[in-house]
Amino acid sequence: MSRLTHPEVHMVHRIGWLRAAVLGANDGILSTSSLVVGVAAAGSGSAQILVAGFAGLVAGAMSMAAGEYVSVSSQADAEKADLGRERSELAASPEAELEELTGIYVARGLDRDLAERVAVQLTERDALGAHARDELGISDAVAARPVQAAVVSALTFAAGAIVPVLVALVSPAERTSLFVAIATLIVLAVLGGLGAAAGGAGMVRGAVRVTFWGALAMGATAIVGTIFGVHAG
Repeated sequence: MSRLTHPEVHMVHRIGWLRAAVLGANDGILSTSSLVVGVAAAGSGSAQILVAGFAGLVAGAMSMAAGEYVSVSSQADAEKADLGRERSELAASPEAELEELTGIYVARGLDRDLAERVAVQLTERDALGAHARDELGISDAVAARPVQAAVVSALTFAAGAIVPVLVALVSPAERTSLFVAIATLIVLAVLGGLGAAAGGAGMVRGAVRVTFWGALAMGATAIVGTIFGVHAG
């Protein structure tokens, strides 16, 4: 008797690096573009615009790496603490923990006898793993990885931030704001679509929402730059 199989592609194993990558790239291009647009709108020269852009790139990449590392490390610490407590509870009161696991499976729809058999078998195989997965919601696919998040965030931030810097480099100072804004919106739309597709969501919706907030951010900094530029003049 043959057994039919079919391939399944799930996105959950990408959550850790995908979140950091999308956040880093979008933040890199948007924050640096907004900085460049604001400085250019204030009437600064090409040299000042480029210095501001490069400074924003370096500072932003380091800030993203540090922020992601600290944030995800806190998550990892919380997961380790929960696993430590669960390990102690398993050693101190295995019967109560078995009953707790059984109750979880009953709540998910199994009848009492089947739930108890499943709980017993999973406990015999890997008690801590079963409780981590089914009681705490911790699994290898979504476990916190601080170094991975920090590196991915820094690299993708820099990759996104280099776009407005390069555009500013080849643009005349009086048109920098316009050229950077157009290039940024195009890249944001592409990144939003690709990020949504990588996560299994609709590309158009992802592109529209990222582009909208990008336009809003650059418009706000352009207004600020114009105001300060007028006052300085």
